[in-house]
Amino acid sequence: MPVGNLEFIKSASGTSVSSLSVTNCFSDKYDVYLITSDTFNPSANVNGKFRLIDSGGSVISASEYSYANLNCRSYNTFSTNSSTSDNFMGYIFYSDSSQTHSAGLALYIYNPYDSSSYTFSQHQDSNFNAGAGGGGIGRKAIGVHTSAEQITGINFFPDSLATADLNINVYGVK
Repeated sequence: MPVGNLEFIKSASGTSVSSLSVTNCFSDKYDVYLITSDTFNPSANVNGKFRLIDSGGSVISASEYSYANLNCRSYNTFSTNSSTSDNFMGYIFYSDSSQTHSAGLALYIYNPYDSSSYTFSQHQDSNFNAGAGGGGIGRKAIGVHTSAEQITGINFFPDSLATADLNINVYGVK
């Protein structure tokens, strides 16, 4: 992962939201961005997901994403999941609604503003699942948006029509 100085750009948060967008956070000033979160409290047992926002302000929901995840569960065997054509860029978090708790995310976004390049992601997240035997869950993942276009923002949402409390911070990596 990139090493360097961070410059805070923007934050966004929401309570019981079905979607949270951070708009106009990517520019030509940086090639690499770090997005962090310390909160994902969903209304149901779900994963969080993310998509990119194009220069026109639209959330990209077409099947233009590929991703691969390694799910590291303390209470069960590790697992993987991947897709070469999906309508979201990757899974972040898994959390159940049996208790209120926080999670951790470090998501790097590469070349989002370069309209001649694909946008790539790399992230790690951690959280806790109180059900199904319970325990800690960590995830390492990579993703790519397979359409070269200018990206200016990012959108987070819980799966399966749930809502969630979310807190997002965006930094430029110098």
